[in-house]
Amino acid sequence: MTYELLLLDISDRIATVTINRPDKLNALNDTMMRELSAVLDELAADKKVGAIIITGAGRAFVAGADISRLAVAATGELEKFARIGQGVFRRIELSSKPVIAAVNGFALGGGCELALACHVRIASTLAKFGLPEVKLGLIPGYGGTQRLPRLIGRGPALQMILTGDTIDGTEAARLGLANAVVEPDALLGAARAMAATMLKNAPIAMARAIEAVDVGLDATLEDGLRLEARLFGSLETTGDMREGTKAFLEKRPADFRGV
Repeated sequence: MTYELLLLDISDRIATVTINRPDKLNALNDTMMRELSAVLDELAADKKVGAIIITGAGRAFVAGADISRLAVAATGELEKFARIGQGVFRRIELSSKPVIAAVNGFALGGGCELALACHVRIASTLAKFGLPEVKLGLIPGYGGTQRLPRLIGRGPALQMILTGDTIDGTEAARLGLANAVVEPDALLGAARAMAATMLKNAPIAMARAIEAVDVGLDATLEDGLRLEARLFGSLETTGDMREGTKAFLEKRPADFRGV
């Protein structure tokens, strides 16, 4: 499929999705949200893709939603606007294939929320994270009030949300918002290296691990442990489990087939 605002590159089982609206600092608009949804469909169905990297063109990852669009929203439209964005970002979070955000620059508002929806975030030293919606008379609407406290804790999350201040990649890593921070010219290489490490592992097991973490975060410990045990048990019929344990005992690399 051809995209207007996204660039898609697939190599070595890694799909790199580049948000390509640099003249607007990659601000999210209706077209981009539709294309993000479409590319998720494409990559979910592509058996040649095992991991996904999302990054931005130019000096921004995504500098938020398109404010010109919000400024003219009709009565009742803002909630619909939020639900659409939440739906797309939730699909990223629920992806059975690992999704890594390579945050190259400004990740503000919806851009920060996009990064939060990814499974892992690697930040450039030039990255800037923030949720400045209160400065516009709004609140984060694409999941920021829910995901950020779960990731870094209530107090630090509320500080970011209520001040609207930005933080750099180093501070994001200290808080746990970023998994790693690297120099700009090393960003995509670091993201690809992490994706390649993940791709050495059993794809069905990674999908089950993503499910266990996602569902378990909102469960009691007892319910989460039951879920973990059920998902653990569900792997006993997979060829990958047989291959992985056999390869370990035979002291050789496993050849996982995703079955």
